Amino acid sequence: MNAQESRQVVENYWDAMATNDFDRAGAWLHDDIVLDWPQSGERVRGRANFIAINANYPSAGRWRFTVRRLIADDGGVASEVEVSDGSMAATAITFSELRQGKILRQVEYWPDPFPPAAWRAIWVERIA
Repeated sequence: MNAQESRQVVENYWDAMATNDFDRAGAWLHDDIVLDWPQSGERVRGRANFIAINANYPSAGRWRFTVRRLIADDGGVASEVEVSDGSMAATAITFSELRQGKILRQVEYWPDPFPPAAWRAIWVERIA
């Protein structure tokens, strides 16, 4: 797949995730999807497991997904996505590799925010 085709697949995937219809989102995943979460040391294998995790994930409300950035090349797509259930908010950084028009592999980072270090305050500016 070329970069534009890969980008479109990942855009469609995030659009489907935003509907909270995880079966619909799963349609953009390859049968052999492998999703890694390095922070927790977990690997999800297969579309059915992906759908089940998302459908059963505890939340305070409907999930919202806001795509901030997508960068695509012939090797895949990098996504920066804001995720919220109305109570919590997080940023997901996801690297997607595609095959046959579907997402075959994802590595997803869920970085926790942390306060800025006081020692570098004279060299930085705060962002929202």
